[in-house]
Amino acid sequence: MRATVKDVAKLAGVSPKTVSNVINGVVFVRPETRARVEQALAELDYVPNMSARGLRNGRSGMIGLALPDLLRPYSAEITHLVVELAHRRGWGVQIEQTAAEPKREFELLSKARAHLVDGLILNPVNLDDSAVMTAGPLPPVVLIGDVDQDMVSQVAIDNVAAARDMTKHLLDQGFRRIAAVGTPEIPGGSSGAGRIGGSTDAAGTAAARLRTIGYREALTAAGIDSDPELEIALDRWSPEGAAAVVGRYLESHEPPDAFFCFTDTIAVGALSALWTAGVAVPGACAVAGFDNILESQYTVPPLTTIDFDRRQFVESALDLLAERMTDKDATPRRVMIPHRIVSRASTNPQLTSPRPTNNPPA
Repeated sequence: MRATVKDVAKLAGVSPKTVSNVINGVVFVRPETRARVEQALAELDYVPNMSARGLRNGRSGMIGLALPDLLRPYSAEITHLVVELAHRRGWGVQIEQTAAEPKREFELLSKARAHLVDGLILNPVNLDDSAVMTAGPLPPVVLIGDVDQDMVSQVAIDNVAAARDMTKHLLDQGFRRIAAVGTPEIPGGSSGAGRIGGSTDAAGTAAARLRTIGYREALTAAGIDSDPELEIALDRWSPEGAAAVVGRYLESHEPPDAFFCFTDTIAVGALSALWTAGVAVPGACAVAGFDNILESQYTVPPLTTIDFDRRQFVESALDLLAERMTDKDATPRRVMIPHRIVSRASTNPQLTSPRPTNNPPA
């Protein structure tokens, strides 16, 4: 027999209304009560009756999640959490890849207006090109990521502060010539690393601009002038794109003291280029990333990076979406998720463990 809301309420020792509030995620429930209800839901293997619910409230029980590039580890981690945490609220998730194309975002917004999905979580990389700006009246939408806007609710981290903190962290360790990898292209194709990279899709992203601001602010605070030769633009924020561009950079430049890469996937490419060029990390050059993807602790050497609570990030996005689905005219809110620096061996020789050998002891 299929478990009902009443069955869950009886097991958890709460009212059916409280169970509904937990499932729907639109009313605050005390954490301890929510935990009891979620445990009861799991024990009874409760599955919401989407058809009955849709008849009652006019909803499909589905939300949409659209990310620019599903190939990247960061996107995979976010998608995993959205599916897991949305399921706890009784929501299914339709996953799309926008490839930073406004047309695809517009199609998703049309689906939401047609009530094929109840709401959308979008991750535009550049607000100027996003369909959110031109699609007219919006259905329930929440943005995640770096664009700066006040039209709809949003979850983000402070990119400027995070980049500033990482640059200061590197400066505090004695690194002075710090290259930033992933910056916007230098206007006019001026001399320096910006010309080596030559950027397209990555150049105009909000993340590139904001992280560059934070990087420069930290240098200025330390009395160091920004050097265009140390700002490296990329065609693609990917390991292969970074490996190619950093490799070309090393052919014509001395290695800097450190590379601050604007994502961990960029840092993976930089590590590969440095290994190919015979530059020891961290002995001859340090490398830092941004995002703390799962693989960052398993690079060689393990990667210093910016971390933030992904579960809190996604839970906040779902909370905001529930608000918009309940009241589409609610005042937009922005939730900022705190960040921290995870220091590993890629920037600290003292954290590098000796390599094991297969030689037996003498």
